[in-house]
Amino acid sequence: MSFMPNVSRADVAEAARNPLAFLAARWTPQNRLVRYSLLAAVVMSVVIVVTGGAVRLTSSGLGCPTWPKCSDASLTATPTLGLHGAIEFGNRMLTDLLCVVVGWAIIVARCAKPRRRSVTRLAWSQFWLVVANAVLGGITVLVKLNPWTVAGHLMLAMVFVTVTTLTWLRFREGDLPARPRAPLPLRRLAAWTVVATAVLIAAGTGATGSGIHAGDSSDVPRMPFDWVDTVYVHGGLACLVVAMSAALWIGLHVVDAPRDTRVLARNFLLVLLAQGVVGVVQSVTGVPELLVAVHMLGICAVWVGVLRVMVSLRERPREAPSLPAQSEPPLAATV
Repeated sequence: MSFMPNVSRADVAEAARNPLAFLAARWTPQNRLVRYSLLAAVVMSVVIVVTGGAVRLTSSGLGCPTWPKCSDASLTATPTLGLHGAIEFGNRMLTDLLCVVVGWAIIVARCAKPRRRSVTRLAWSQFWLVVANAVLGGITVLVKLNPWTVAGHLMLAMVFVTVTTLTWLRFREGDLPARPRAPLPLRRLAAWTVVATAVLIAAGTGATGSGIHAGDSSDVPRMPFDWVDTVYVHGGLACLVVAMSAALWIGLHVVDAPRDTRVLARNFLLVLLAQGVVGVVQSVTGVPELLVAVHMLGICAVWVGVLRVMVSLRERPREAPSLPAQSEPPLAATV
């Protein structure tokens, strides 16, 4: 007795050759499911950043002293590696869950109707970024937590956050040409705010790389910068981004931009201010681990927030607006 009586050999061959196309021809997910699936990828991209920071803050960066195995003798963490080994190996296993979430996002994006190649390509790029960051994470372990590779690991993770966020936002748009929702000077200000925020995050890796949390022990080398100087540079950039975001929020109110855009700009400014408060408090209290973890979560919130503001300054309708019905001309006009 066959368990697949309605599946022919041709179907099996097609499924083997291109499983996504085979599934897409037979299943259409609801738009709500696609949105939630893409949002889940955003959430997981943030989780992986925060848990990666937790590994460093608990001095578990070398809990698994090698890669891709946890130790020379075992693929997984062993009791001899202690709590640090369990934490580091748990973070590695979280990557497996991330792969499941990203894989599901690729499937639903491909099966959605109508097919949208821009969304599918963004979803696939998430997968390659996960692979690249896993490899870079392994290299970071092999070079014994060199601070430059640790910083690169975080920045690549933020690229991943960028792509998951843009995939989610892109699906919510249509495919017609973009139309501006704010004047050109404000759109340029938003773009420069994104650039300044990226520089701010990169400068933060300098403060981290020259600071006290090396991820394993005090023997791990640090970046050759004075920590106080890096904090001042980071703080100055934060003040610049706050000023730019405040100007953007005020400008959007002056031109009476759409309400959702003004709300997003306001929320971004509030998150920036909260992040600044956390940064100041952690600096004057000796950089406690808990506040550093909160600050890392804030990094992701700030970055997602500025991306949402930038995208909200345009709109891509799903369908072209229909022309109003033409009334019949008066009879006298036709004479």
